[in-house]
Amino acid sequence: MKPEQFRELLAEKGVVLTDQQMAQYRIYFDYLVEWNAKINLTAITDQEGVYLKHFYDSLTLSFIQEFDNEAYHLCDVGSGAGFPSIPLKIAFPHLKITIVDSLNKRIKFLSELVEALDLSDVTLCHSRAEDFGQNKAYREQFDFVTARAVARLNVLSELCLPLVKKDGYFLAMKAAKSEEELSEAQKAIAVLGGKFIRETTTTLPSSEEDKRSLIVIQKKKETPKKYPRKAGTPNKSPLK
Repeated sequence: MKPEQFRELLAEKGVVLTDQQMAQYRIYFDYLVEWNAKINLTAITDQEGVYLKHFYDSLTLSFIQEFDNEAYHLCDVGSGAGFPSIPLKIAFPHLKITIVDSLNKRIKFLSELVEALDLSDVTLCHSRAEDFGQNKAYREQFDFVTARAVARLNVLSELCLPLVKKDGYFLAMKAAKSEEELSEAQKAIAVLGGKFIRETTTTLPSSEEDKRSLIVIQKKKETPKKYPRKAGTPNKSPLK
């Protein structure tokens, strides 16, 4: 996907980008390639691949959820190179963003990127998601919490739902629709105070086979204080 095609296809979805925002995506691409030579951020480094499978893919969240409220605060768990939160922040500058990642090298990259893009209201946190979810300063503070292909849904739910405020949403981005994942996560979602709302399948413009699944879970009640469990436990022993 070339940058101008990226812009045109997003405009068809109602996401209209200015020249300044397009320049920010160009800077993002340049930083990603430059830093990827030093630390492993992504296997995708060609321009068309980055614009399609990182930038456009990240913005598919805005196709199912409006981010028009200036007070919205979104937390991105296990963001890696900043996906999906930084592409969303560029497109919706009023969004407040908090990024959590366990690797300090990635946080350093994101810190320099945020400065280069001149973004405000972006908080970067070097932390394991399990520890972050027990931090009173962040627990149940976010309108939206998202994660992009970090783990299976039952594990992701334990890492993300404790951070969602009541009536807020956990938005899980998965590579493909998985009835099995949804089925095995039902108990975890309920125990953690969530309610499954819907699953939407999106196809990336490149190929009918390049599908993405967006799962929407609403926070209906407070998460029990013992969740998330200590670091490593959710992955080793998922809620069933």
